[in-house]
Amino acid sequence: MEQNLSLNLHVLIARLDRAADRILRAEHDISYSRFLALTLVGELGASTQRTLAEYLGVTEPSVSRMTAVLAADGLLDVQPDPAGGNRRRLSLTDEGKRLVASIRQEFEDRLAAVVAESGVPYAEYAEHTARLLTTFDRLEREAGK
Repeated sequence: MEQNLSLNLHVLIARLDRAADRILRAEHDISYSRFLALTLVGELGASTQRTLAEYLGVTEPSVSRMTAVLAADGLLDVQPDPAGGNRRRLSLTDEGKRLVASIRQEFEDRLAAVVAESGVPYAEYAEHTARLLTTFDRLEREAGK
């Protein structure tokens, strides 16, 4: 039973990621990975490329290339870190903030429709998801001690 649940979870995550990527590319001309990067910069506030790479689980050179594209598209502001060195500080431009807010609302509405169609009450889904995220946050904090 547990193995089947684990497999189902992996399949669900992969399907959600693919669906998000298809929607974003078709409707906003941006990949899911780039949208995720913008969302993380927005959620983390002004961040560094190193921090973003850690959150995305990719290398710093990969994030450097991604942030250059997002900056060229006017969605991300990339500045030298005042502390010096090769670090770059990241923040969303006003256009980036608008795009992230708009897409997040679109995704929320679409997810609510899919959850409702599945017969799962959306309020219950949202409550359980929030509880899972809180647990993950706690576990990560405890692992960091």
